[in-house]
Amino acid sequence: MPLDLKSTINLPKTDFPMKANLPQNEPKILARWEEMGIYERIRGARQGAPLYVLHDGPPYANGPIHLGTALNKCLKDFVVKSKTMAGFDAPYVPGWDCHGLPIEIKVDKELGGRKLQMRPADVRLECRKYAEKYLDLQRGQFKRIGVFGRWDRPYSTMTPQYEAVVLDTFFSFYEKGFVYKGLRAVYWCIHDKTALAEAEVEYENKTSPTIWVKYSLLDDPEKIDPALKGKKVSTIIWTTTPWTLPASMAVAFHPSESYLAIPDKNHPDQVYVVAERLAGNVQADVKDTVPLDLSAALARFPGRKMERLSFQHPFLERSVLGVLADYVTMDTGTGVVHTAPSHGAEDFITGTKYGLDATSNVDERGILRNGLPEYDGLRVWEANPVIIALLNQRGALLASGTVEHSYPCCWRCHNPIIFRATEQWFIAMDAPMKHGGTLRSRTLEDIQKVKWDPSWGQERMNHMIAGRPDWCISRQRVWGVPIAVFLCEDCGKPLNEPAINRQVTGLFARAGADAWYTPEADAIVPAGTTCPHCSGNKFRKEMDIFDVWLESGASYLSLRAGEPSYPWPSDLYLEGADQFRGWFQSALLCAMGKQGSPPYAGVVTPGWTLDEKGQAMSKSRGNDVDPVDIAQRFGGEIVRLWVASVDFREDMVGSEALMQRVAENYRTIRNNLFRYVLSNLYDFDPARDAVAFEKLEEIDQYVLRETCALAGDVAHWYDEFAFHKIYQRINHFCVVELSAFYFDILKDRLYTAAPSSPGRRAAQTALWRIGEALVRLLAPILSFTCEEVWAYLPAGAARGHSVHLEKFPTAADVLGDPRVAAEDPVQAEDWKTLRAVREQVLKVLEQARAQKLIGKGIEAQLTIRAADPVYSVLARHRDELRYLFIVSAVGLEQGASGNGTGIAGIQVSKASGQKCERCWNYSTRVGQEAGYPTVCERCSPVLKQIEAAKPRE
Repeated sequence: MPLDLKSTINLPKTDFPMKANLPQNEPKILARWEEMGIYERIRGARQGAPLYVLHDGPPYANGPIHLGTALNKCLKDFVVKSKTMAGFDAPYVPGWDCHGLPIEIKVDKELGGRKLQMRPADVRLECRKYAEKYLDLQRGQFKRIGVFGRWDRPYSTMTPQYEAVVLDTFFSFYEKGFVYKGLRAVYWCIHDKTALAEAEVEYENKTSPTIWVKYSLLDDPEKIDPALKGKKVSTIIWTTTPWTLPASMAVAFHPSESYLAIPDKNHPDQVYVVAERLAGNVQADVKDTVPLDLSAALARFPGRKMERLSFQHPFLERSVLGVLADYVTMDTGTGVVHTAPSHGAEDFITGTKYGLDATSNVDERGILRNGLPEYDGLRVWEANPVIIALLNQRGALLASGTVEHSYPCCWRCHNPIIFRATEQWFIAMDAPMKHGGTLRSRTLEDIQKVKWDPSWGQERMNHMIAGRPDWCISRQRVWGVPIAVFLCEDCGKPLNEPAINRQVTGLFARAGADAWYTPEADAIVPAGTTCPHCSGNKFRKEMDIFDVWLESGASYLSLRAGEPSYPWPSDLYLEGADQFRGWFQSALLCAMGKQGSPPYAGVVTPGWTLDEKGQAMSKSRGNDVDPVDIAQRFGGEIVRLWVASVDFREDMVGSEALMQRVAENYRTIRNNLFRYVLSNLYDFDPARDAVAFEKLEEIDQYVLRETCALAGDVAHWYDEFAFHKIYQRINHFCVVELSAFYFDILKDRLYTAAPSSPGRRAAQTALWRIGEALVRLLAPILSFTCEEVWAYLPAGAARGHSVHLEKFPTAADVLGDPRVAAEDPVQAEDWKTLRAVREQVLKVLEQARAQKLIGKGIEAQLTIRAADPVYSVLARHRDELRYLFIVSAVGLEQGASGNGTGIAGIQVSKASGQKCERCWNYSTRVGQEAGYPTVCERCSPVLKQIEAAKPRE
């Protein structure tokens, strides 16, 4: 029976599927990881290795994940997995921020009027259920995209252990004298009815009314300048917040700026004082009411002349004081600023300096109280037009209009906020520390010791700490950690007894912060305790809660309380740039107060996720890309590969179209790399068939050394978190180095050589080592696919059950022998030359195809005329050239080169001889072996070998 030639070809075969079916197969891999306890197995495998701790910033548990949070978690997963595979013990404990306004507001809406009849502990229980719901949802979604971590025991800001650490962190500040409670004008959200910290304020455009208002001088104008004797003098203020005028206690002038006393053209005895630099603007602004005669200014004097003069409030029976303030600017307005100590941070400071009343007559909902009937009971924004009308009736309104400007808003509800003077708890930034300096100065020093990536992070954090006011840490809500301090019933001052503080902390550790709302907390103060301030002996509990930033800022302190082996500081924090005003800053301050040093050695900051138009993604805009949806339709692997494809330090574009392009690149890696490798290793056993490096063919050696270089680059880029460079390099390696070059050349040897021949086994050895290297190098990014590939690769020595238990390949792993040099400059130079000639050959062959001279390249034979040193390189590799160029024959001639490439010419002609029916090469020796009339001299010995190995019937 004649031999079936097709059956003698070593055609690729593998059960590794070409179609990934990621949405269906990834959950199976997740189930396997769950069953084998992959995270615990990794921890066991790395036990005793150097620790590397990336501390997770807590996402907020109030909704499903979005593309930004998916990117964040994938980046962290890349870092942790790559550190693990680099030989570190890199635990990852995910965490959640569970307290705070957004959850309480959602629960408020669900409870409606019922909340008014509920105890705080019951409201807190409902908030806890809400947070747990979304914690569980997000945990499942993060696991779905392949993120490894201690998911069964994450940290959460609402656990008793965590709440106790938050309180202990506060007491560290409190007992060192950093904490005070006092009346201050603070940011206040009238929608959420609570104070806000600087970190909770963002600026949005808002249209506000603008008014120019007259304040009449009550004192003798000669105190300003003799030229004003007998004149009726007033000053003019400009404001965009008419509702603050009922609280106006002063008018502020810049002490060193020059002011003019300008008469009214129509009433020369009426004189108005404004800043000289703004006088022209004011003249234009109020011209319809008061035609100021700038050319007839009666006096010029510095602002300090106005200090402690008395003015008449424009509509209240109140004397208003002239004060001095350096913050009065000369860019807008009149150079005179109305001052309401209860409604401005700078105003409050000025009020304290001059002894002004800072009582706030605006309640927590933003409603004006204790005022005139016209506006009493109105919300601040509703009061604006009413107060403007009142000013007009009293003859104090000189002009009005509107302005669009940047205005502070609550970053949670996005409603405009106000300043409101209330009693709050603060951490003083400039209180002295034990070993010298202040909290601010010591923090500024230690910022320099942190590695900021990108480097601009250092300057940004420096600027924020240098300019931030004292930290307002109290909130007037229920869902959070209470400021567990006892206040004297008589004088209202706090009790600060370390022994009592420890008892409260212990109570929180046992029963959680809910215990503050139980009688057990009341019993902590020992009988007979007296107030150190007034000797009172009755105490009540403070019911404000902490700013959630103080809570989240204590997260690494809390984690180390449960894991004391974790290093101080942690190795890395990785969050978005918004956390410079949030978590990065609060964590830094909490650590400085508790430990005296920063909680992180390094900080990495990703950019923002944008749509293809460059707009920030949001569900309200309808331009968001849902990572859960992408995982369900394309696979979680595609989300991961997209994250690796972008330079995360810049703003990143995410879109459906981009995900599809990434999916195409994924298929290239899966099929052109891994499937090609696996399909040619079906009969390869490394223990039996692996070939020593020195016995490999030179192209195999060259490509393995190129793989070594790749492995070195990739390991370096993992260390630098340059994941996009890894993505680009491996894509290029797969497409250019392997698929278009090495794999293309290798097919002839793999398919047509005898199955167990040295040449084929050498090729398989190289493929196996390339596959082993790349599956490990890509495992931190393509975690699902590399685990799948791992199960199909021929098992080497001491092979783990998961690729994620392995380490990155060393040069010895790739080359198979630690004695072999990873670099061979001579070999590298030779192959640089050979590949350059190959590029020229391929172009010439393409031209020959276009001219119908040949069909496939194998139908051609070449004559290459070259000059040294190119000729010598080609001559040394003469026997390999036909396989390198994938033609049937190559002849060489030595001669001069005229084009600077060393190649004088490449001649293409139809190959001589006949086409071998088995390998399709052309040869003049086809049929030379009588028993095989249609095959060439290379194939006939292979067929003999195959026939000899067949079992006899």
